[in-house]
Amino acid sequence: MLNIQVICVGKLKETYLKEAICEYSKRLSKYCKLSFLELPDQKLPDKLNEALAYDIKTKECNEMIRHIKKDSYVIALDLKGTEFTSPEFSNKLQDISMTSSSITFIIGGSLGLTNELLELCQQKICFSKMTFPHQLIRVFLLEQIFRAFKIANGETYHR
Repeated sequence: MLNIQVICVGKLKETYLKEAICEYSKRLSKYCKLSFLELPDQKLPDKLNEALAYDIKTKECNEMIRHIKKDSYVIALDLKGTEFTSPEFSNKLQDISMTSSSITFIIGGSLGLTNELLELCQQKICFSKMTFPHQLIRVFLLEQIFRAFKIANGETYHR
């Protein structure tokens, strides 16, 4: 069974998002072993300059790097990443599962990801050029992973 880990910055606070994550986690348990690692976000001061923003982003990303499993295929959610259709994403996950038993998805904090972390990733994907809250994108990710498994298994799912 494929291991999927989601490493993200910040804790979910909204109950409705927690419930959505729980629901998709339950649905995904049929297809993969899913784990979430929520790392603490750094507090952003009111007066944020470039140097301080760089330091904060570096701290968050270095902590994420420490938790990436060595044998995992790493995918970052990044605005400069590749946009996939749902069937293309399904095919991508199937291709990865042929060579790796573990996939790690990276969701950065509000300041984004460092180049160092992005260079460790084998793939960068973008769900949209629009900006979404990082907490909401977690739900989008799980829904698309679930949809990918349904497509790969020839099972019907709302279109």
